[in-house]
Amino acid sequence: MRIVVKIGTSTLAHPTGRLNIRHVEELVKVLSDLENAGHETILVSSGAIGMGVGKLNLPGKPQDMPTKQAAAAVGQCELMYTYDRLFAMYNHTVAQILLTGEDIDHADRRENFQNTLERLLEMGVIPVINENDTVATAEIKVGDNDTLGAIVACCVGADVLVLLSDIQGLYTADPHKDPNAQLIDRVDHISPEILALAGSAGSALGTGGMATKLRAAQMVMEKGCDMIIAHGEHPELLYDMVEGKPVGTRFCAQKEE
Repeated sequence: MRIVVKIGTSTLAHPTGRLNIRHVEELVKVLSDLENAGHETILVSSGAIGMGVGKLNLPGKPQDMPTKQAAAAVGQCELMYTYDRLFAMYNHTVAQILLTGEDIDHADRRENFQNTLERLLEMGVIPVINENDTVATAEIKVGDNDTLGAIVACCVGADVLVLLSDIQGLYTADPHKDPNAQLIDRVDHISPEILALAGSAGSALGTGGMATKLRAAQMVMEKGCDMIIAHGEHPELLYDMVEGKPVGTRFCAQKEE
């Protein structure tokens, strides 16, 4: 099975914004186990970890940078270093790919990105994809990292895209406000009724909101790929997923006979 796992780095961080090493360790172990079981995994690790102090002192060239930009640069480097070190403990190699808007918008660069992913997978290397600064294209709006995961899944012909988020899935209403809200465990097509839930049940749930997750679902389902929304603090749910057990909300594509 070819699996694209998209996780926002806010899920891997403490409330202070600092990297939560325990959460990263749990994620790496699960992905390593899936690789050892014969699955191909691609990790889309989007967003910034809250590191940095707003100034980068380059050799001989002190340079002030906006705090957010400096934090993203330093934090992303720390996270990639952590991935590299932890995956190595399980005898796996990772390679970081930084995407810009041009890599998505331009057909030739998008093809090159796709070919690079395929070569890495053939070599048994786990690709880790980050945005280079904030990816903003005709398809991806600022902060819409769920769509980034969908584009990666479409490029590699993934069997399933897993959005590890700060919510368990799509509900019939906002579970924080409505005690009768029910988790929807399966969606076979994106109906107007499902889209309506993005405004009523999902607007306050999840990084980027439920609307971006439904947009990602539409994109991958059109390519014959399933999508699952599951809670990012429990990456062990991926074990259940590959065994065909219900996990979060699954958006089921119509498979060609």
